[in-house]
Amino acid sequence: MRRRLLELLGVATVLAIVTASLQLVAVPVSGQAPNATAWGHPNLEGIWLDVWSTPLERAPEIGERELATEEERAARNQVQLDRPPVLPSGAYNTVYTSAKPAGPRTSLVVDPPNGRIPALTAEAVRRNEIEQEWRAMLLRNTETCRNRAPQCAGGEYGPPSPRRYDTTPYYNTRGRMNRHDGPEDQSLGDRCMSGRTPDLNGFRRIVQGADSVAIAYDTGQGQGFQRIVNLSGTHPPSHIRLRHGDSRGQWEGQTLVVETTNFSHKFPYQGSAENRRLVERYTRVDAETLDYEVTIEDPTVWVAPWTIRQELKRQSDQQNRIYYEPRCHEGNYGLPALLLGARLDEQAFAEGRGPDPFSFSIYDAARLQR
Repeated sequence: MRRRLLELLGVATVLAIVTASLQLVAVPVSGQAPNATAWGHPNLEGIWLDVWSTPLERAPEIGERELATEEERAARNQVQLDRPPVLPSGAYNTVYTSAKPAGPRTSLVVDPPNGRIPALTAEAVRRNEIEQEWRAMLLRNTETCRNRAPQCAGGEYGPPSPRRYDTTPYYNTRGRMNRHDGPEDQSLGDRCMSGRTPDLNGFRRIVQGADSVAIAYDTGQGQGFQRIVNLSGTHPPSHIRLRHGDSRGQWEGQTLVVETTNFSHKFPYQGSAENRRLVERYTRVDAETLDYEVTIEDPTVWVAPWTIRQELKRQSDQQNRIYYEPRCHEGNYGLPALLLGARLDEQAFAEGRGPDPFSFSIYDAARLQR
């Protein structure tokens, strides 16, 4: 019924909706905020949002040019308008997906000067190769490998591998694998755990106290989370590992500087996990603008640190409803359904009523739509 309704709406209606969303940004708050909190700290409180769409990395042909031309911004906006109104899988589409207008900058990455994430270390490259070998092994008996699809790169077509029930070489954080033996074979998004630090996309609501700063992130399908930045004390021992790390802040003039360490290996960002170190800087520029900068380093993943910068705009407290607790788990029927479906396929195969489940591929769109 929903798909039929979208077809009746037509492409023109969908394009009109997206065009309107490109012309609008969330409404900034009106009025002058106090310059300082009751404790004498610079006031960073409010709901903050990056109102622009900016690529994480700069296109190589742009070089070190930081600002985009009007033609480049128009082209990026047109890409949003040209998105298909309904995805091939029948999942989310432009009717339900908001779009931000293209921003003035060519990349979020500002250092290195070329706007590109530094090269991977040899250790990180080898880890990626091992993970890809594992994923290709699970696809061995599928059409994906028979057709030499990119997902099977490094693998080969043949009978199911005897390794297919083994423990994964690394904790799975890269997405679904071609088996469903338990929740950890699934993506972090399937498991309502896609929120990670740093988060660059959703709203950030900052509330300050005398000894700490709370930051609530509203991101992706109810997968938001809370962070506490302690303004005193030191990081815990290295064996203490937290999903969003341990954050310790201090004021340097008008800037809140936050160092975060002690990350868990189960929640990486761009491939960096337990060895990740963040140094964030929050600076109030004016009543409606917060400058945000974060430097990310992990000598086991990248050959050099790199820095991202955003200009956040304050949003109306009255016109924006922010949910403070994650709600993705409520009604998340997809994850148990994936596991149940796999058990039923295995039972049918054991009883001679169906093919070997390891001949199925998660990249087989026809099967996913059955």
